[in-house]
Amino acid sequence: MEGERPHLSADLTTPYLRKAPTPPGHEDADTAVIAVVITLVFLTLLTVLVVIGIYLYRNQGSYRTYEQPEPDVAPRAEEAPAKEKEEYFI
Repeated sequence: MEGERPHLSADLTTPYLRKAPTPPGHEDADTAVIAVVITLVFLTLLTVLVVIGIYLYRNQGSYRTYEQPEPDVAPRAEEAPAKEKEEYFI
């Protein structure tokens, strides 16, 4: 163990990472590709929303039930004509 050297804090840290060199013009191409992909995703979502909206608009329908209507057990008695109300003065 005589040949080992003590660990220094510099040995334990990650070396400084530099940006990889890219050929000129590729950064603009990357930005254009990203913009095209975002635009296509946006247009796809917009198209899906329009198609769903058209489908829902055309298939509104009405609420229909196929149950038998409840029969009236007792016919409604017509109310007697109301008599003139009496007024009480206190």
